[in-house]
Amino acid sequence: MQVVYTPKHLLHDPATEIEASTTHSPFEHTGRAETIKSALAADSRFSFREPTEHGTAPIKAIHDEGLIDFLSVAWAEYQTVVGDRREVVPDFFYRDEIRNQMGATTEPEAITARLGWWCFETTTPLTQGTYEAARAAVDTALTASDAVLAGERAVYGLCRPPGHHATRDLYGGYCFFNNAAIAAHDIVQRTGGKVTVLDVDYHHGNGTQEIFYDRDDVQYVSLHGDPRRAYPYFTGHADETGTGKGLGSTFNVPLAKRTADDAYISALSTCAEKIAAFKPTALIVSLGLDTFITDPIADLAVTTEGFARSGALLAQLGLPTVVLQEGGYDVQALGRNVHAWLTGFGA
Repeated sequence: MQVVYTPKHLLHDPATEIEASTTHSPFEHTGRAETIKSALAADSRFSFREPTEHGTAPIKAIHDEGLIDFLSVAWAEYQTVVGDRREVVPDFFYRDEIRNQMGATTEPEAITARLGWWCFETTTPLTQGTYEAARAAVDTALTASDAVLAGERAVYGLCRPPGHHATRDLYGGYCFFNNAAIAAHDIVQRTGGKVTVLDVDYHHGNGTQEIFYDRDDVQYVSLHGDPRRAYPYFTGHADETGTGKGLGSTFNVPLAKRTADDAYISALSTCAEKIAAFKPTALIVSLGLDTFITDPIADLAVTTEGFARSGALLAQLGLPTVVLQEGGYDVQALGRNVHAWLTGFGA
């Protein structure tokens, strides 16, 4: 199986994050991608290639151009105004309710205000190299989908930063650009076919759902921790099924705490049935391994063997498949878990 990887992910290298009312070492860090790379490189079934540049046009097809412009300059602009800061995090978040009865407003001028205009939470610091790394993650996803469209059965894109929490016009949840959504839309535009994005990350992909919620050419299917207790809290309920012509194209399966292999595979089987009924021409898997039993920021109980079973189950769909890395934060186990999922799929 081809693996698309770039060392440019190392340019996004935060030393701290703000989470659970504390400042601590980030759960999403450079070691995640490097341990995955090492695990796959040790197996001759995997061959590595670097991504090709695709420019900003595919990103603009999904994201507000203002978000792209902001991310390209935000870190440097903040330094000139506030001073030397390694990580840049908003300290004010805009909500429409602030201007109740006053009418809509536009993007503010001050960089300290613009941070809270474009970002929705505190765990996603900007660093000097974040924009370049995020652009490279998009190129990784698009290069993987290029290879699948050229005839590869399946390709793995080792995307970092991840992407599924990024909405049309907001970044957050460790995500800046929505790699899976950009790749899905690109495939639809190039082929005229339908695409399913299957999201198996513990945390619901609020961004991917938002982007495709009113579309009938991209199906979004997700199984994840129940949002009544799990980040991002406000999306991922079972009654969220799409709107307009997209009604019925979104399918969410919230999972109970400590869901283990057999129950997880049963839920994934239901998702596979929904995918088969949609009849897509390609499948994109947002591969989060934070459903693992010892993941530090999740509460499910899937094992390494469960990941192998998951890959094998989805291979039975027989679809051209792009697998893109999302979460997974037990770094000691992450490499072998990705390896198990991909070899289960038939790498």
